[in-house]
Amino acid sequence: MVWFAALALALLTQCAHAQLPKNGGLTDERPTYDSPEDAVYALVEPKLKTPWTEAVAADPANVWPEHPRPGLRRDNWVSLNGVWEFESAASKDDVQDVPVGTTLGQRILVPFCIESGLSGIALQSAFSWYRTTFDVPSSFGDDNVILHFAAVDYETTVFVNGEQVGTHTGGYDKFSFDVTSYIDKSTSNELILFVYDPTDSAGEVIPIGKQRAVPSHIFYTPCSGIWQTVSLEAVPSADHMTDILLFAAADGTVSATITTASNTSSASAQIAFFDPDDASQIVFSTNGTTNAPFSFVFDPAPQTWSPDTPVVYNVSVTVGDDVAYSYTAFRTVERKEVNGVQRFLLNGEPIYQFGPLDQGYWPDGLHSPPSYEAMIFDIQYLKDLGMNFIRKHIKMEPDLYYYAAASIGMLVMQDMPALPTGVNPNETQQIEFERQLELLFKSHMGFPAITSFVIYNEGWGQLPTGPEIYLAPRVAEWVRGHQLINAVSGWHDYGQALLNASVGDFHDNHHYSSPQCGAPFSSLPSLPFHGDRIGFQGEFGGVGVNTTIEHLWNDDVAIAAIDETYEIDANLEIWNYRALRVIEELREQTEMFSCNGAVYTQTTDVEGEVNGFLTYDRAEDHVDAERWKAAIVALYETFQASL
Repeated sequence: MVWFAALALALLTQCAHAQLPKNGGLTDERPTYDSPEDAVYALVEPKLKTPWTEAVAADPANVWPEHPRPGLRRDNWVSLNGVWEFESAASKDDVQDVPVGTTLGQRILVPFCIESGLSGIALQSAFSWYRTTFDVPSSFGDDNVILHFAAVDYETTVFVNGEQVGTHTGGYDKFSFDVTSYIDKSTSNELILFVYDPTDSAGEVIPIGKQRAVPSHIFYTPCSGIWQTVSLEAVPSADHMTDILLFAAADGTVSATITTASNTSSASAQIAFFDPDDASQIVFSTNGTTNAPFSFVFDPAPQTWSPDTPVVYNVSVTVGDDVAYSYTAFRTVERKEVNGVQRFLLNGEPIYQFGPLDQGYWPDGLHSPPSYEAMIFDIQYLKDLGMNFIRKHIKMEPDLYYYAAASIGMLVMQDMPALPTGVNPNETQQIEFERQLELLFKSHMGFPAITSFVIYNEGWGQLPTGPEIYLAPRVAEWVRGHQLINAVSGWHDYGQALLNASVGDFHDNHHYSSPQCGAPFSSLPSLPFHGDRIGFQGEFGGVGVNTTIEHLWNDDVAIAAIDETYEIDANLEIWNYRALRVIEELREQTEMFSCNGAVYTQTTDVEGEVNGFLTYDRAEDHVDAERWKAAIVALYETFQASL
């Protein structure tokens, strides 16, 4: 079988010289094999490599070896990441013809997007088969076996040993199945996935963030299929924990909810907190019951968490025979009036949030960072510049990202992945959006680094009736003060426009390149600032500087769109001058008006956007570090003086 031939033939019937749909590969060349058994994994040369690309591709058996769930981690687990079999399908109907016992024609490196170079496929594939085999470790003994998927985009049907185990819809949330009754612990087991990902094809309105089948400037190459870790985990057969939710406040009060698979039983839960300075020492322990919230006070008083003191407590929870580990940090966020101005408070003190718009894209892995080391490189880079904040822009990250952000000391404003622009969801699509909003926010609200959630960005997929008017109070009920709510980032603030009401905690302005932060001036479609919410600059800056082809996303369409960047500067000297000029404007507005923080666009270049602190490959740094550090310190000092 020559796996590429079928796809190539289909494309050629449409256009004799058609190029492949946009993907992460530098060229349209892909390997061919005489038979499926001959297929091997090989990196497809990406349009741009990172410093981690070659090492990851050279060691596919050890890709992303870290436990993927720091919020609910057990010792007895195994990663299924690595080389799997892969093949594109023709339609959704193909799910009825499961290739049990059939070797597929390609090899893919899990967990990288199908379209990425690191995957070894680098093709857009709306309908896809994955296949692998696994042995259950002897250490699992008589325990039940849970099959975990950290993220698969978008509709997934899972088969184990030829039987359908379950389905899942959504490209950003983790899901799992108890596969105990489907497996044979004494022999090898077959795992098959069918994945359908429509991205933004006609008629489909789903959460996709910045993915587009046809990328264009601020919209990027799509990510389909498995893009986060797949794993197996042993759990007690009687009952086991499925969620550990800890809301730890700065005063030492903790609200805990320990959910189990039974979801209704009430069993004893023992919680132990470990000394942040000596992981072998328990500093506090208490008891509660499962499947219902309970509260307690940490005694003695805990060390509080902030960007300056990023103290994270590791936690163990025991329910019967089940022992799992989690983490938390003691911090409190609130919106409060201080000397007549609405402020964002952390641990009772106003704090100025400053950091980048962070897209979370990688030229070699697209949605998937090439490694944990690469992922934390971005966070640490921002921290070293003096920033204390990241706006994670209409994309979710692996759970490990938020653990790293807490450990490094970064406040995170987490966006809901947006629906497509230019189209309104119908009733069914809006219901599905709200279902996924609930899943994503509830599964992330226990992460202490996340201090605010964004529901809508710049009106993308936002109905003109203003769904945020009822969604913001709903989210507030879920998070119970553990996060603040940014109902609409940028514009289409229908609560203010239709009802003259304050919806959410932030008045969020977008304006390029100069800011309009908590100021007595604004530009449509942002609305005037009335002082009834936290004045915040949700996006600004965005000035760009071109670079050499060695550090560009090597795609003709993307390169042609570079001039669409908000501003292009002649060289790095001018870029630093212009970027620092708009940051000085921000400092002036912080001094004069009611500005509480800002989001500068952006961490890295991405495809056709060249306005990053770093090039897309993370190899070239644009910033004059000492001048930037001084400018950022000046923002904080000016804010404190304004209180």
